[in-house]
Amino acid sequence: MHTKVLSLAGPIILSNVTVPLVGAVDTAVVGHLDDSTLIGAVAFGSLIFSFLYWGFGFLRFGTSGFSAQAFGNNDSLEAYFTLSRACLIGLALGVGLIVIHPLLRGTVLFLLQGSEMVESSTAIYFNIRIWSAPAVLILYAVLGYLIAAQDMRAEFYSQLLLNGLNITLDVLFVSVFDLAIEGVALATVISEFAAVIFGLWLISQRTGYRLRVTLTSRLLNRNDVKQLLKANINIFIRTLCLMFGFAWFTNRSAQLGDVYLAANAVLLHLQTIAAYAMDGFATAAEALVGRAIGARDKQNLISAMRITTLWALIIASLLSFVYLMVGIDLIGLMTNQADVLSTAQQYLPWLVVAPVISVWSFQLDGIFIGATRTREMRNAMIVSLAVYLAVLEGLTAFAHNDGLWSSLLCLFVLRAITLWLYLPRITVATKA
Repeated sequence: MHTKVLSLAGPIILSNVTVPLVGAVDTAVVGHLDDSTLIGAVAFGSLIFSFLYWGFGFLRFGTSGFSAQAFGNNDSLEAYFTLSRACLIGLALGVGLIVIHPLLRGTVLFLLQGSEMVESSTAIYFNIRIWSAPAVLILYAVLGYLIAAQDMRAEFYSQLLLNGLNITLDVLFVSVFDLAIEGVALATVISEFAAVIFGLWLISQRTGYRLRVTLTSRLLNRNDVKQLLKANINIFIRTLCLMFGFAWFTNRSAQLGDVYLAANAVLLHLQTIAAYAMDGFATAAEALVGRAIGARDKQNLISAMRITTLWALIIASLLSFVYLMVGIDLIGLMTNQADVLSTAQQYLPWLVVAPVISVWSFQLDGIFIGATRTREMRNAMIVSLAVYLAVLEGLTAFAHNDGLWSSLLCLFVLRAITLWLYLPRITVATKA
């Protein structure tokens, strides 16, 4: 089982780490320009689309969970139909986001409350980036299917294209063509369309299936569609709560001033790199837990949960050690602005301890996604968010930016505790 877990998690870790590296490169290319507000604008812009797009992350999670269980039940065609349904939903939702994007832009900028200069640059970023919405949402479904199929190489190739192309175009558009924040947004849009086309092509090559919108009775089976939508709604609510927690963190960072906003953005990028690395084992848990439940195999279910969690903790400990030893150097790679650099270094200790504290919530997320226990995920996140917001307001008033970071770590702990309380429901429901 250890070999199986590592073979699944390895490619995912490699591909996942490239995702926040894009954000780090975004920050780095504008962080070396002469306008410090651009760092805050990139932070705001990235946050907005994380909030918008990951609010629809259910298309990845739902597709992964249900497809994995279909594979475990030896029904590969149903796994493919799950993908097709999710792609159709993603296309419709993506077009809808483009239609209502002026309203979305005004709402999120009002809620985030940055400085006038930051909001102006963020609006430019938003107006370009929104056009990739259909591609992003369909890509979520594609990646979920590939994870469920345990085709981690195909998932790796898709992510590598997406993020490698994004980084390359970032440097080209900003450093060579001097497009500033417009170049950052345009690079992402082009990369996202390229990745979804490539991902669909990989699936067709590996399975022989072709995505068709033919309205077959099985594709639009009422019970299957209802089950997928019900799970997706729960994950949607859960993800919105999670992203709101990070949005509120950024909102409070902005109220502390542009320097704190920029410094916290740099540290959050480094924490996100750690999160994506640890998420490799959570993703492995999705695939293995889903298959075990589909096969009604309790022994493999428990083994998958234990071994993926063990390796996730090992990686988290290594990441904390790396940040302890070279964290200052990593911050220096992302900005050369003295005030932002010194402020980020001051709060580096919070980044050092974050991986070993947050790993438990990430791993439990993977287990619950594979088990498609989305109602429990929703309820746990609502409770965690409510407590977190109360703690954040109190600690920030008392301890300034230290209070802000301690509150964020508190959110990770709350998510882990609330999910752990629901964990027996998964093992009890699976036959030996």
